[in-house]
Amino acid sequence: MVSRQGRKSGHDFPAGLSQPAVRALLRAGYTQLDQLTRVREADLLKLHGMGPKGVRLLREALRASGKSFAKRAQMMSRK
Repeated sequence: MVSRQGRKSGHDFPAGLSQPAVRALLRAGYTQLDQLTRVREADLLKLHGMGPKGVRLLREALRASGKSFAKRAQMMSRK
């Protein structure tokens, strides 16, 4: 995705997502919408900068691609 300034943004989050929400996701290590299928909405809301509107936009973007947030926390293996 290319930002308004023409620089590559490094993520594929919805265009309407606020910059504080994008920064919160990037700080948490998320760069792709698909990664959020392993995360619960409640966990995203704990991120500083992420609010209900941001979660709603992400939910809608996931739903548009036939996906959704995790229903419960999943263990992530570290490699």
